[in-house]
Amino acid sequence: MPAPTGFTYREHKDGSVSITHQGSLAATLRKREAVDFLGEVTSIDAADAQELMARLTGNYKRGNEGRAADHFRNREAD
Repeated sequence: MPAPTGFTYREHKDGSVSITHQGSLAATLRKREAVDFLGEVTSIDAADAQELMARLTGNYKRGNEGRAADHFRNREAD
């Protein structure tokens, strides 16, 4: 599975953090969640930061995509 890319974050004056994915707002972190995120993201490398932002925004693969193709609703009618 390829590593996630395209995530950026911006800290705001009010302490909140905006996470964007390819230029679109994906999540806004506030209060304790923002503080925890900033503490973690500054101590990891860029690839791990991308993984962290993907997890926090819910924009990541869950491992069931291959099985979904076999689901009866996703198969073409014979």
